[in-house]
Amino acid sequence: MTTRFVKALMTSAVIGMSAASAASAAECIAPANPGGGWDFTCRQIGKIMYDIGAVDKPVQVTNMAGGGGGLAYNYVVAERGDDADLMVAASSATTTRLAQDAYAGMTADQVRFVGAIGADPGVIVVANDSPFNTLTEMVDAIKADPGSVAFAGGSAVGGFDHLKPLMLLQRAGFTDITKVKYIGVDGGADAITQTIGGFTQAMTGDMSEIIGFLNAGEVRVLAVLTEERIPGFDDIPTAKEQGYDVVAVNWRGLYVPKGISDEEFNVWADRLQQVADSAEWKEAMAANGLAPFTKVGVDFQDYVDQVVAEIRKLSIDIGVIQ
Repeated sequence: MTTRFVKALMTSAVIGMSAASAASAAECIAPANPGGGWDFTCRQIGKIMYDIGAVDKPVQVTNMAGGGGGLAYNYVVAERGDDADLMVAASSATTTRLAQDAYAGMTADQVRFVGAIGADPGVIVVANDSPFNTLTEMVDAIKADPGSVAFAGGSAVGGFDHLKPLMLLQRAGFTDITKVKYIGVDGGADAITQTIGGFTQAMTGDMSEIIGFLNAGEVRVLAVLTEERIPGFDDIPTAKEQGYDVVAVNWRGLYVPKGISDEEFNVWADRLQQVADSAEWKEAMAANGLAPFTKVGVDFQDYVDQVVAEIRKLSIDIGVIQ
């Protein structure tokens, strides 16, 4: 209560000032533990915002894991609904969970989606000592014995990471998706650790989440879920070239509280666009296997609304929700 009261005093003290000139430092909430995709989004975007002068103080990063992002979403809506100094990391996983009512009645219109500036390609990953050398070997094993392969992912059951292997299996003619094992954990770092440790046979996630493990030789990527191979990772085959017509990318972006003004929203959109246009962000994308994907401002909000509707229909079609 005291923290919220102090925050309220800080906010009231800058009434009349534009968000761009506010004295308080910006904060970015990463709705997962350190090391995952949302954490990457906050730390990279926040750092570059400061480095290029889009904000005048270093961005504070707060990790708030829980409920596959639901804890942070509920907190922002309930406690920080008009905080113009706050941004929150978001992705395709966020809109998937909102589409599936996974955030306990929370809806996509309770925040404002400010933009996305990179697409994190989906991946199917195994430990380096896995018996699976190709995606087809894994798919065939699941078709023969659905319980023999368990996937770990950074989304909740029915979330975007969960949908990726289900879409692949659908393309392979496997329809009994309720028999496919999936363990949802808080973030990609936890998911890959499950697989390396032998607790699951595969990890379904995003390229940025596995770069460090890939470079260390701890994992092998069976497929990247993009139209074409990723520059810099040309030895990793796509699912499409292996006969599975699935493209699943996880955009990396931000939402902000709904109660901020249009002027404050536009300030955040401008800051994010500055990052997207910077050489620093292009270097970060190349180093982490991200593909260009820039939608900022009102256009991105329209895109999110469309995606939520599409994911909801897909989830019903594959039986994840009724």
